[in-house]
This record gives sequence, structure tokens and C-alpha cells, in this order.
Amino acid sequence: MNGVTSTTLLDTQLLSVRDIRCDGTCRHRSPTECAIATAIVFPYRGTFARHVGRNDAIADANQVLFFNAGEEYSISHPVAGGDACLSLALDDDWMREIVPVPRIARGPGIAFHDQRVRIDPSIQANAALLRYGLRSGRLDSLQGETLALSLVRSAVNDGRVPNPRRSVGNHKLVDRAKLALMADPGRRWTLSAIGKEVGCSPVYLTQLFQQVEGMPLYRYQLRLRLAKAMADLENHDDLTTLALDLGFSSHSHFSTMFRATYGDNPSAFRSRIRSIP
Repeated sequence: MNGVTSTTLLDTQLLSVRDIRCDGTCRHRSPTECAIATAIVFPYRGTFARHVGRNDAIADANQVLFFNAGEEYSISHPVAGGDACLSLALDDDWMREIVPVPRIARGPGIAFHDQRVRIDPSIQANAALLRYGLRSGRLDSLQGETLALSLVRSAVNDGRVPNPRRSVGNHKLVDRAKLALMADPGRRWTLSAIGKEVGCSPVYLTQLFQQVEGMPLYRYQLRLRLAKAMADLENHDDLTTLALDLGFSSHSHFSTMFRATYGDNPSAFRSRIRSIP
């Protein structure tokens, strides 16, 4: 795909870790691609849509995506700005030891039933620490493998499967709300404004979002903002500016929410990144 760069951060007999970035210049569906290997993909900046047959999934930092070997798909970018993801690929035999049986289909190779599952903030934080550590060279192969396996284990065991009983139309409506949030992450949205954006009443949207995603819309937006902050922390010395750009009312508000979500305030987390042994 044009506009895509892939940097190998770790490549051993056990697994490979790549940092994949796309400039998002192609808004419409890409030509059909085929996954060479099964991969577990952690978006950490921006968003994209993945299309597998008639099944669409919106990828953002609150989700982990599963790419099955030999499966055809296409990518589009409904929101400008591109995306960046951490991609982990493991040998099938090792994957079988980690992935719970209900998540995978029967057959000779590993194939996940679901395109995506939602992840919690601790998994986001561990993915960031792995990415920063490998990119900086502070993690050696043994450390990187250990953290990567732990990350995969957490994602496939703790992720929440989207409720299959919800209609495709309901999921599409919720996805439109997510795209609205991603298109303008620093905006101080109201329910009425989001409802108008996606074409439904704010009351109905509030109920539906809770049913589909298992959390209120405002909390989903908060996690998106915090995940973007975490992805940008290493290169920002002025945390107040970062906080205001992402829609927080103050540095104090940003720091309080970050600490409540990830267990560290932004300065302490940035120090962890810069001092990974």
C-alpha cells in the first residue's frame, strides 16, 4: 500500500514486532491485500477502517485487531491524519499455547473468529512501553520477547468481544460516533453535537454506545485522548500545551485523568519511557 512504512523493531525465531505507519492519503478502500502471517495489531495513533468481506471494523487505540494469515482485506481512512500501529506476529505453535480455544477457529493454522476486541488501559500502556523500549534500543531481545508475549497474552485473554447479538446497523452507528471523535480529538463535544453528526438522537446514541462498547461514550473519548497523549509524550516537554491541544481543561485535569487511567502521572510515565533499562 502506498504511503506505508514498516520498521522492524524485533525479529527472532519466536516472534516479530513491527512499527507500521500510514500517511492515510488514500481515503477510499485500498486494493485487496492478503495477510502473509497472522498478526495481532495494536493501533496507537490515528484511525483506519478494515474491511473483510462485508465485515467492517474501525481501528483505534482502544482496540486490538487480528489479521489472519491468508485472509483478504482492504483498508480505508475515513478520518484524515493517517495511523500508526504496533504489529506482533508469532509462530502458530506458540500462538496456540497463548490464545484461548474459543477465540480461534478449527483448522491447521491460527485464525481468529473476531476482527477486533477492546483492550483496557493497562494493555495500552504496556504496548507503549514495548514500542518505546524497542525503538530506543533499551530493550534487548530477551526483554522484548518477554514483554511481547505478556502483551499478547493480556490482549487475547482480557479483550472483550463485541456483542454478536447487536445488529450490523447498530455497530455502524457506533462506529460513526467513534470516527467523529477521532476526526477532532481536542473538541469539547456534546451529546447533541455527536448525535447530529451521526444522525440519531443523543439519548438513543448514549444507550446504544453503552450496549455495544460496554462503556459510556465520554469514557471512550477520554481513553482515546489519553492514548494519543501517551503516544506523543516522549516528544513533548510542554505537557500543558499537549493537555490543552487534546481538549483537557488544564494540565492538572490531564495529569489527574492520566494517573487514574495508567497509574502514573504524565511526567512519571515519560520518565519511565526515557529510562527503560
